[in-house]
Amino acid sequence: MVTSENKYKWAFSPRFRRKAFGWRSGPPIKRINEALSEIKQVAAKDPILGAEGAVLFLEKVSGALENVDSSSGAIGAAVNGAIETLVPIIAAAPAQKKVREKWLKRLWQAVLADDIPYIENLPYFWGDLCATQKLASCWADKFMEELKLYWKLNTKQYGFYKGTIGCLSALFKAGRYEEILELLSLARHKFWHERLWGVKALLAMGKRAEALRYAEETRGLNQPDYQISEVCEAILLESGMADEAYRRYAFEANQRNTYLATFRAIVRKYPNKNPTEILNDLVAATPGKEGKWFAAAKSAGLYDEAIRLADFSSCDPKTLTRAARDMAETKPGFAIEVGLAALKWMLQGYGYEITEEDVRLACQSTIKAAKNAGEEKQTLNRIYDLLCEELPKEPFVVKAIEGELRMHY
Repeated sequence: MVTSENKYKWAFSPRFRRKAFGWRSGPPIKRINEALSEIKQVAAKDPILGAEGAVLFLEKVSGALENVDSSSGAIGAAVNGAIETLVPIIAAAPAQKKVREKWLKRLWQAVLADDIPYIENLPYFWGDLCATQKLASCWADKFMEELKLYWKLNTKQYGFYKGTIGCLSALFKAGRYEEILELLSLARHKFWHERLWGVKALLAMGKRAEALRYAEETRGLNQPDYQISEVCEAILLESGMADEAYRRYAFEANQRNTYLATFRAIVRKYPNKNPTEILNDLVAATPGKEGKWFAAAKSAGLYDEAIRLADFSSCDPKTLTRAARDMAETKPGFAIEVGLAALKWMLQGYGYEITEEDVRLACQSTIKAAKNAGEEKQTLNRIYDLLCEELPKEPFVVKAIEGELRMHY
């Protein structure tokens, strides 16, 4: 059995020597996952040794990744995920005060040396890393003295002191909430990543209304409004004020990478709200982009609304074609309408890199649905009517549709 007193050779350590990796992010991400697996396995048997491995990893990771291309964000996400995994291991280890102080000193040196940076999020967890209120209070005092001096001397422009967030995190762990607010009042600029701790302090003191106002007062140029809205929404939801949370913050706070994901996020968060109402509100909030909500309407089973959206405003023709193809048998009436909408938008030049094959697939899916619905003749006539409309049309789309129609007339 491994014990913290025994010498242990970490398998990950030599793999994370300085500049160990080239520009590709794939290999270091693999090594990061291997390191996390090793550390967690050791920590399960020996928590102190596991924490020692976590500290060692955080010391070495930035230097090892110095040459990696971070433009995609993948490697940064991997390191942030590693920090979130390793902090609880370090925090929970039953280490003596001297041991933990050594860990903290090593970690702080790693933060100071992190010039790229990769472990810049570590100070957000500084209070957790301190483990006790007493130790957190000691670190808060160290940081606070330097921070106040830095803010005082740097009068012409706002510089960056790496201990700012660590100080606020340590103060919060120590339960020194009033001091967080007093300290933030000295700052010359209202930055959300700092004032978030003021919101947390007010919430910890049970002052939800004040916390909401404090967050709102942070809005301004270059501040992340969506993050502020997320926090404000959470405050209102926890206060039992779901209607106000929905009205004021739901749309901005739940923005996702796709319209469908945004819709689903809001539906999950507001289970007492009718999905149709949510969809209608989202559509109303995005004039000119109504068709973008087609997939959301379809996923919610709001087929009539989905048809209306697909026909009213431009929607990705390939998305409409897939819907027509997938539902040609189960919901042929719906498939006909969205297939026709796909052809309409293709004719008008909408869609990314549309090919003749895409046009033929839209035609075939629409006609297949029409056969299933017993409406083949009517649908063929409607497709022909699209070609007769006096609007500018893409010649290759016209040619492809005409080719499909000749096969059925």
